[in-house]
Amino acid sequence: MSRSVSIDLESFEIAGGFTISRGSRTHANVLVTTLTDGDHIGRGECVPYARYGETMESVQEQIQEISPLLKDGLSRHALQEAMPAGAARNAVDCALWDLEAKQTGNSAAEIAGIPPLSPVTTAYTISVGTPEIMAEKTAKAAHRPLLKVKLGGVGDDERIEAVRKAAPDSTLIVDANEAWDDSCFATNMAACEAAGVALIEQPLPSKDDSHLKDFSSKITICADESLHTRDGLEDLRSRYDAINIKLDKAGGLTEALALLDQAKALEFEIMVGCMLGTSLAMAPAVLLAQRADYVDLDGPLLLTQDRAPGLIFEGSTLFPPRPELWG
Repeated sequence: MSRSVSIDLESFEIAGGFTISRGSRTHANVLVTTLTDGDHIGRGECVPYARYGETMESVQEQIQEISPLLKDGLSRHALQEAMPAGAARNAVDCALWDLEAKQTGNSAAEIAGIPPLSPVTTAYTISVGTPEIMAEKTAKAAHRPLLKVKLGGVGDDERIEAVRKAAPDSTLIVDANEAWDDSCFATNMAACEAAGVALIEQPLPSKDDSHLKDFSSKITICADESLHTRDGLEDLRSRYDAINIKLDKAGGLTEALALLDQAKALEFEIMVGCMLGTSLAMAPAVLLAQRADYVDLDGPLLLTQDRAPGLIFEGSTLFPPRPELWG
């Protein structure tokens, strides 16, 4: 089997910018891997993430290094050993899934043994800012059933109170992105409980999350930066109630599906999340979202313009990808 491999670096403007505890961005920079066998094309998109030591250039180099094997027919399963988990492997893995779907005429869901895909409800993200700015943005999104609120550390009690007042009927999940510490943990946790928050993502830095061991709260505590692949998953059970599965962390759909199965067996609640990318990055994650308790695949909704063709959204309802997009 002979394939050709191409790698494209692309940039998409974020509507109004995007801010989390670690900084702000105006554009979503993504990398697309395209595999062709002469008759069929498979694509996969990833988002290199500085938090994990990735850059566009380093991810591109990783894929270039593996390209000779890909041209010679490297399989998805062999890929898991040939590349480490991360954004580069995700782009390649998802391109292989897409190519296999196009070659066989079977959907990626069928190949994975998943029943026909159904629409899911996705969260919609509110960037961190002053309580006033966050309340203003939240008011415009208050019709959405599920809001994900980015927090930043000290002052989050005021932020979450302002958001809750602006969206009294929405389910709220919050993401601290490792920004809490001893100076604000108790205060912020109490504020989240008072606001009826359903889930908190990664309140503490991954290196300090041992403080969560046997911590008790009515709010679901979810691991994000503390989790990548199945390695160490069982050990997280004493600290977290849920895990956030992201394709860029897991290194593709192949590992993510295995991670989902193992997490379910350990009775974790499941969140399926994303880095900030286009519909091409979200599409494979819709397979995982079928079994998730919380879905956060709103990347395309945050862009000034998504790629075309893209996923179809009706409000916060996300419809399964069409074959011309992926899978």
